[in-house]
Amino acid sequence: MTEARETTHFGEQTVALDDKQGMVNQVFHGVADRYDLMNDLMSMGIHRIWKDAMVADLAPPKSGSRPYRVLDMAGGTGDIAERIINASVGYAEVVVSDINSDMLRVGAERAKSWRFPAQASFVEANAEELPFADNSFDAYTIAFGIRNVPRIQQALNEAHRVLKRGGRILVLEFSQVDVPGLDAIYKAFSDTLIPPMGKLVTGDAQPYQYLVESIRKFPNPTLFQSMLSQAGFKRAKFTPFSGNIATLFSGWKL
Repeated sequence: MTEARETTHFGEQTVALDDKQGMVNQVFHGVADRYDLMNDLMSMGIHRIWKDAMVADLAPPKSGSRPYRVLDMAGGTGDIAERIINASVGYAEVVVSDINSDMLRVGAERAKSWRFPAQASFVEANAEELPFADNSFDAYTIAFGIRNVPRIQQALNEAHRVLKRGGRILVLEFSQVDVPGLDAIYKAFSDTLIPPMGKLVTGDAQPYQYLVESIRKFPNPTLFQSMLSQAGFKRAKFTPFSGNIATLFSGWKL
């Protein structure tokens, strides 16, 4: 008798849980060089404001008696890391980690032109099995990446493990629009415009179709907040942005 395989979603498709990571990887290998443009398309450019707000909320220190270390997970292109390092005026040390080598390639190349390039390092790693010691980081950030992780709860557990006592997690993710009228407009924009624009920009609409569908499969804010609490984070909360097109989640390891 064949043992049933655990399944999950890949956009609107139901796939074997163990197969999802490879499928997600293929999506991002194909769009790595245009990834930030992809976020411009999906958020109408507003993702830049949300990311600035995320880093402002983190408020990385500008000095201290010891290094301030941040793990930016799924941060391959480095746009969050650059913001954190600049906000700290070069004090913060950011490990940019991503499971996708092409995303890291793009980020490492861009980092050469940053104001403080020496403050960033790039490490290929799986969010579900981080190659870092317990209590290694002061903060863990992840922007528009957690919904692509097959085992989200396991990734949150790992985030808690590698954070120091007093460390903080910040998760920025596309969410479910909850403003009447705006929800219908955003759905129409996502369904009818994003995949064709993606094809125009990269020659392939499929990655954009997957990313639109993956947003709808992501847990609602209240459920994701409870997942942070289940991972051990205290004072878990969320802040909606732009009618809940995106949501910023945070929690503390106390």
